[in-house]
Amino acid sequence: MRLQSLIGRGFRLLPGLMTALACSVSLAQTSPTPPAADTRRSGFADMGASTQAMQQDDSLNPGMLWAQGGKTLWSQPAGQSGKACASCHGDAAQSMRGVAARYPAFDKRTSKPITLGQRINQCRQTHQQASPLRTESEELLGLESHVALQSRGLPIVPPDDPQLNVPRARGQQLFVQRMGQLNLSCAQCHDQNASGRLGGSIIPQAHPTGYPIYRLEWQGMGSLQRRLRNCMTGVRAEPFAYNADEMLALELYLAARAKGMPVETPAVRP
Repeated sequence: MRLQSLIGRGFRLLPGLMTALACSVSLAQTSPTPPAADTRRSGFADMGASTQAMQQDDSLNPGMLWAQGGKTLWSQPAGQSGKACASCHGDAAQSMRGVAARYPAFDKRTSKPITLGQRINQCRQTHQQASPLRTESEELLGLESHVALQSRGLPIVPPDDPQLNVPRARGQQLFVQRMGQLNLSCAQCHDQNASGRLGGSIIPQAHPTGYPIYRLEWQGMGSLQRRLRNCMTGVRAEPFAYNADEMLALELYLAARAKGMPVETPAVRP
């Protein structure tokens, strides 16, 4: 009788046990999957100790010369309006904080993406009534560097604007598209063979965290578009023109790949 009682009691508890088991299985199925580890790395991590030290010390970083030049231009009147950048925007350390981390952005005037350098020239023409600065000129790179310096350490935040979806997708397509006589794509080097070596140099993941950038090879500052054109020339392809739609598309996609990574401007690279 005692054994039968225990068996009966067990059967009476069984529905409750089954319900508890079902709940635990359900919770296991609906629990969020832990996010994958972020394996992205800035090109800074692939540099030698001496070059890293050069970037980290503002007194050694040659890019700071351009940033200081841009700071001077920021307060210098220009054009027929007689206004300086500071006339409208005040101290860049406050008004420009986080601005560079959001470019390229969508421009309502042209209904196209626009880079930070293009925005600076747009302001010069519209508000200062001054001539646009030449692409890759020291003046334009200086102003870009000064503005971008105010975002140093902040995460890259690409605009969540649906009007940028099409050009950004175009940029992704261009990133994986083979080109040139060497028939190579950006992705083959910077995704599939990142951290490998090419001509003795480590291949970076190609995250645009530090532009405008000072390259020891150039002995000067340069924009992301200059670097992209270098890569295209390297694979024996006809480089896109500065500020071409294809360039803007690539910049948009690269910014999306680097979302959340900190701005390093002015960065130093070999």
